[in-house]
Amino acid sequence: MKMLFKTLMVFSLFQSFLHAAPLAIGSPAPQVQAVIDDGTSIDFGEALATGTTLVFFYPKAMTPGCTRQACSLRDAWDELSARDVRIFGVSSDAAETQAAFREKHNLPFTLLADTEGALADAFGKGRWSRQAYIFRDGVLIWRDLKASTSDQAADVLAALDKL
Repeated sequence: MKMLFKTLMVFSLFQSFLHAAPLAIGSPAPQVQAVIDDGTSIDFGEALATGTTLVFFYPKAMTPGCTRQACSLRDAWDELSARDVRIFGVSSDAAETQAAFREKHNLPFTLLADTEGALADAFGKGRWSRQAYIFRDGVLIWRDLKASTSDQAADVLAALDKL
């Protein structure tokens, strides 16, 4: 039993070093390639280089909490668009699943398939956490490391009002 406990402790410590610290305010947008829900790829850093962009992470498409989170942003799309905010939603689901999620819920923004965890790693986050980030001209200006489900849009709009 002691050996099992020691092994679990070592594994836990090792796991904590696998993820970097969360992306700090003032950090540049991560320079990684990302896969869009249509299967094509984009240069993520380049996509965030100009204007205001919201990047929100959700654990799994088609689940109740993630659906509420995405739909809250969909429902605020007109107001966010009026403020010239682009949106990228990210989960570890495959592009096909992301496309089905986008279509099923009429999501007007781009979803990214982070199946290898490159985006999650670049943001210094665990793969199963819900987070949101706002970038302006390629620089992180706001983050929510415990993003809401139903209130995601309200939180983002409140943050935009303060920035």
